[in-house]
Order: sequence, then C-alpha cells, then structure tokens
Amino acid sequence: MSVVELKERLVATQVWRSVFRHRYTDSNRNRSLAIFSNVFLHIHPVKVPEKNIRFWHTMCLGGLSFGLFLLLTVTGVLLMFYYRPAAPQAYWDMKELEFVVSSGAFLRNLHRWSAHAMVLLVFLHMARVFFAGAYRPPREFNWVVGVLLLILTLLLSYTGYLLPWDQLAFWAITVGTNMAQAAPGIGPKFKFLLLGGNVIGENALVRFYVLHCVALPLVAAVLLAVHFWRVRKDGTAGPL
Repeated sequence: MSVVELKERLVATQVWRSVFRHRYTDSNRNRSLAIFSNVFLHIHPVKVPEKNIRFWHTMCLGGLSFGLFLLLTVTGVLLMFYYRPAAPQAYWDMKELEFVVSSGAFLRNLHRWSAHAMVLLVFLHMARVFFAGAYRPPREFNWVVGVLLLILTLLLSYTGYLLPWDQLAFWAITVGTNMAQAAPGIGPKFKFLLLGGNVIGENALVRFYVLHCVALPLVAAVLLAVHFWRVRKDGTAGPL
C-alpha cells in the first residue's frame, strides 16, 4: 500500500472526520476555513503577506517571548514544589534546591536565565515594533497592551528576584518600596500595602510571592490573549 492510499484510508475513517470536520483543497477560501476551524491557528490572521513574516522583519521576537513565558510557567510550577514562602525557610529552601535536590540548580538557573532572556526579548520586540511603525493606526491599542506587557514582565522579574530572601532580596525590597513611598498622596499607603506592615518581614515575602506566582501571571495571560486577538483583527504590519 502506497503512502497516498494509506493517507486516503486514514482520512476516510470516522475518527479522522470527527476531529477534522472538513477536507480542504488548496484555495484561498479553503485556506481561510482551515484557519477558522483550527483552535491553534485561529489566533493568526487569515491572510498574511509573505514579506511581513520574513525572519529579518520580525526576528520571531514575539513568539520567542511567549515561548519563554510558557517555559517560565512550567519551571515556576516545578520550583513551587520545593519552596515555602516563609522566613527563614525560604532561604534554606533555595539552598537545598541548589545543593541537595537532584537537578535543582539546573531547574533554578533555567528559570532565572529564562526570566532575564524574556526581559531582553520583550524589550527588543517593543523596539522592533516601534522602529517598524507598527504602533500606528489601527494598531495603537495593541501598542498600549504591549507596553503593559513590558511593565508586567519587569514586575515579574522584580518580584521573583525577592523570593530567595537573602541580602539582595532584602535590599531590593527596601529600595523598591521606598520608591513606591515617594509617589505623591498614596505613596505611604502603597508601601504599607506591599509590605503588609511597617517593616520588611514575612508578610512582605508572602505578598511578593502571591504577586509573582498568581496575580501578575494571570494579568499577563489575559493581556497576552488580548494581544494575540488584536494581532488577528489588525493584521501584521509590514516593513516601512
């Protein structure tokens, strides 16, 4: 039996037809229908000019940033199995992860360097979009969403930097909350909210842990969905 005959028999089975509802020939209309009926492809515009997806135009910076976000989610969940957001246990958990847990140092460093790489790639992605003029109408709303995602990326990096609960974390919290305190009007109350009190202690660690592992990733996931949806609706921007 040839490969073509085997393919035809497979496509004719009830299992295949229950998963793939339509059989498409190569035409513009059927290509569009294939996009509409595929949940994994539906986030992309139906038609994209070839010049808009050339590597030297996009450099895949958006896709790489999203890939790192997924990698950070997976490695972050694995790290949560070995981490307790309490003082001083948080510090010793990080030491155990580094020196006792099998491949623990690799897992932590994979998460850490992926976070650094994500900050760099998101910044480069924003710069590429800016210099390509992709912030112009009708994409100005998506530009604002991208700026918010950049801010969230920086906040995720900052809150994760504090979780080892060492001297670097203590002074990073000190500097960050003092900067928040300098905000006019609400500054002191905002600092109290971040610290969960007037001093840097376990309450602050728990709050930054919740921000890093729950609040900020959820907001980022929602904005990513909006970002992809707007790319689909607005289309991709071509070179200037």
